[in-house]
Amino acid sequence: MLRILPPLLVIALWIWAFIDCVTTPEQEVRHLPKVIWVIIVLLFPLVGSVAWLVAGRRRGSVGATAAPAAARRVDQVAPDDNPEFLASLGQELGQANRAREAQLKRWEADLRRREEELRGKDDQDGGPC
Repeated sequence: MLRILPPLLVIALWIWAFIDCVTTPEQEVRHLPKVIWVIIVLLFPLVGSVAWLVAGRRRGSVGATAAPAAARRVDQVAPDDNPEFLASLGQELGQANRAREAQLKRWEADLRRREEELRGKDDQDGGPC
């Protein structure tokens, strides 16, 4: 059992380092291009994995890679907090409402016209059936 544990740990470290290397954004890779790091990790499982962890990736906790991206989005505002977005919604809704009201008026006018035509036919025929 103890003989199997070290190779399993090396394989787990190798797989984890490879996945971490591949998924790390290019701007967060240090010292060498990302492609070179991937090749090093693949060709030299133990040494490459340790080298990647020590020198290839930015230092910090596991969640530290998300922090710079969040810091870059500080100037963005949620849509429900953005007055320009809310005003544009109001304008769009106003235009849609005006279009619906115009359509309803056209339908009402058409309905009145048809009713008058039917009344005229009834008067000519001598009344309703």
